[in-house]
Amino acid sequence: MSYIDWAVLFTTILAIVGYGVYKSRGAQSMQAYLLGNQSLPWYTVCLSVMATQASAITFLSAPGLAYTSGMSFVQFYFGLPLAMIVLCITFVPIFHRLKVYTAYEYLEQRFDLNTRALTAFLFLIQRGLSTGITIYAPSIILSTILNIDTTYTTLFIGGLVVFYTVYGGTKAVSYTQLLQMSIIFCGLFAAGIMVVHLLPGDVGFTKAISIAGKMGRTNVIDFSFDWNNPYTVWSGLIGGFFLQLSYFGTDQSQVGRYLTGSSVSQSRLGLLMNGLVKIPMQFLILLIGVLVFTFYQYNKAPIFFNSYELNKLEASPYKAELNKIKTDYNSAFESKQQEVIKLDKALEAKDETLINQQRTAVKKADEETKTIRKSLTELMLKNDAKASTNDNNYVFLSFVTQYLPKGLIGLLIAIIFLASMGSTASALNSLASTSVVDIYKRLINKEATDQQYVKASRWATLIWGAVCIVMALFTSKIGNLLEAVNILGSFIYGTILGVFIVAFYIKKVRGKAVFYAAILTEAIVCIIGFNEWVAYLWLNVIGCLLVVFFALIIQRLLKKKTVELEVNH
Repeated sequence: MSYIDWAVLFTTILAIVGYGVYKSRGAQSMQAYLLGNQSLPWYTVCLSVMATQASAITFLSAPGLAYTSGMSFVQFYFGLPLAMIVLCITFVPIFHRLKVYTAYEYLEQRFDLNTRALTAFLFLIQRGLSTGITIYAPSIILSTILNIDTTYTTLFIGGLVVFYTVYGGTKAVSYTQLLQMSIIFCGLFAAGIMVVHLLPGDVGFTKAISIAGKMGRTNVIDFSFDWNNPYTVWSGLIGGFFLQLSYFGTDQSQVGRYLTGSSVSQSRLGLLMNGLVKIPMQFLILLIGVLVFTFYQYNKAPIFFNSYELNKLEASPYKAELNKIKTDYNSAFESKQQEVIKLDKALEAKDETLINQQRTAVKKADEETKTIRKSLTELMLKNDAKASTNDNNYVFLSFVTQYLPKGLIGLLIAIIFLASMGSTASALNSLASTSVVDIYKRLINKEATDQQYVKASRWATLIWGAVCIVMALFTSKIGNLLEAVNILGSFIYGTILGVFIVAFYIKKVRGKAVFYAAILTEAIVCIIGFNEWVAYLWLNVIGCLLVVFFALIIQRLLKKKTVELEVNH
């Protein structure tokens, strides 16, 4: 990167951190530190909710996902608007009326302490692991730019976020996210324009999409019903609905965002706007990945996008074999490029027979380059058994650093940093609030002063920050980060959602029944998930429905046992 890019990067980051710290000064009470005095308007709530969900993983992994497999991932969000409506009708007014700090306080009022502690514990496990992945994502950027190991960059990024979250609490998080999302929208729009601008002169936006489509990258909608396909209309509408409802309704990292709203109507409006804006935003991010794919049909893509791993191989005893693979790759690309040009001309002529013929030829050439890349990754593992052979998360980053103009590179990398900081800060804040409110205040120190609880919240934030940074150091081998976060959440979110559904709608079920139902369900979901019997989105549906089913059965058995005991006595 140039000096201009570095200046843009650090100026943007430091300005936003400074603004968040300034706006959150004086947060000395629990109400101020954890809920921002419930004073924020709907647009801040909306952008804060979006920033919590749209981490650096979104901007690193989503374009890479579209580059390798197309745009079908956008169907993941089809259930989001419906989930927002349900939340606004049920969850939001209940949480506001009860004046809770966390979602899990309500469960003790409705059921018992065991159920509250169990759901809080499940949340802490899931959010702690996910936050580690979130911290790791931007460390990829620094390690690629500086050509150093991700360990050092992970420590730097994690430390920076922990600092301002410990200092300012939820208000610092919300105000920084307000600016972050504003800059993110501008940067993404600029990136999309630049990708089209960099295509050959006779290849406009429409033709670029057509070429990508002929190579299977514009597969947005899939109406097939397949239990093992995670991205279809049905898995998105049904499985996605349950996942989004659980995430926004029971995950404290999101509940804590909209509880900062100044009123029920402000929280509702913020959530509804999030439901309307999120799908177009995700579509745009994936579309950028598709355009990058088309760009690399005319311009040679790196043989491996993770330059750090490639440089290690360059300096190894296998350099001669690497050079041979590179030669084969260059030759394969030239052949593919010629086929793409022929496809381009066929599209201009609108000759369907020739288009289909060239589509087959281009796909065949593309498979050849994939075969060569596979031989490269095998060589990497031969050189270093611990090498990271998945470069999916580096596709967009590689394009940005190599082809975009000075200044814009710094801004886009700042965007990825800001996204990570926003979602990580929200997660740390939610982990701290759950640890203090649901565990420390409820089970350990019930009589402390407000100032002591704020101090405990700061310490909890610091401790969770350290834990998540340690977890981030072990996430380099999990594949696409965006999918990893959603898969991890799907193992737990369905169970937690089921507990809340029972709490809200099935009044006859008591604490003991739902507690045992949740434990039994989580065991079953883990077995199904680890064996990959269904696509991961369906785990949310299965988990939720099983909790409701088991809770009703167990409650009936307990009631029957109670009646028999009364009769016998």
